[in-house]
Amino acid sequence: MSRLSIVIPALNEAENLPTVFDTIPVAELEAAGWQTEVVVVDNASTDGTADVARALGATVVSQPRRGYGNAYQAGFDRATGDVISTGDADCTYPFDSLPELLGVLVDQDVEFMTTNRLGRENRSAMKRTHTIANHALSALSRGLFRNGLRDSQSGMWVFRRYVWDGLDVRSPGMAFSQEIKNAATRAGYRYLEVPIEYRPRGGEVKLKALPDGMANLRQLFEHRLRKEAGRRTESPGALTPRPAAPVVEPAPDSTLTAHYEAV
Repeated sequence: MSRLSIVIPALNEAENLPTVFDTIPVAELEAAGWQTEVVVVDNASTDGTADVARALGATVVSQPRRGYGNAYQAGFDRATGDVISTGDADCTYPFDSLPELLGVLVDQDVEFMTTNRLGRENRSAMKRTHTIANHALSALSRGLFRNGLRDSQSGMWVFRRYVWDGLDVRSPGMAFSQEIKNAATRAGYRYLEVPIEYRPRGGEVKLKALPDGMANLRQLFEHRLRKEAGRRTESPGALTPRPAAPVVEPAPDSTLTAHYEAV
């Protein structure tokens, strides 16, 4: 049986965690051959998030240094799965789609799968200003990294553990999301982007739109320059790039399975 680690960063999400856990299909995953662990990273919460997570059966990792990237790095270090899946603790991501996503990962031999929340069917789940900012950052990211990804900011990824071990991802904050995608695709891992349902957030919004957006903008250029410099000075022991999978464009108003193509 393969092992799946679901890593969820959480900052004051005690109210949302029971709903999130209700959407994780542990029995269905087990029937499909996946032993599942849930790792909740308590990012210095003050509302009892860690206690709620433990009561729900999660492995809790404490990360006192706040920041989205800091939380994920602590969670990935603790995860024991052959495959890692991610998602936020705010009820927005469809963990109930994991059996289908994992099926595609295995059947098509994908190494890094990311998701696209920006389809028209999800417009009501995100503020218009956030939608515009996501499209703008994603367009710039595509232009700089040439990977075709439509949603550079999505927080749901499914990837093989060794991919994380082969990446240099540094962002302590929200820019971690775009950095891990760009690092994985630039490194030559076989990747795929698939559309998902995106749901209305529960509880308090943690995103600080202007400062987070500016930090993401700065990180894109810093990462691009870093990667170019790294390619020029690549050592013999560096990761050898492999052919990347094609990026699949979502078909409008289709079901999830209709969007996949062979890699």
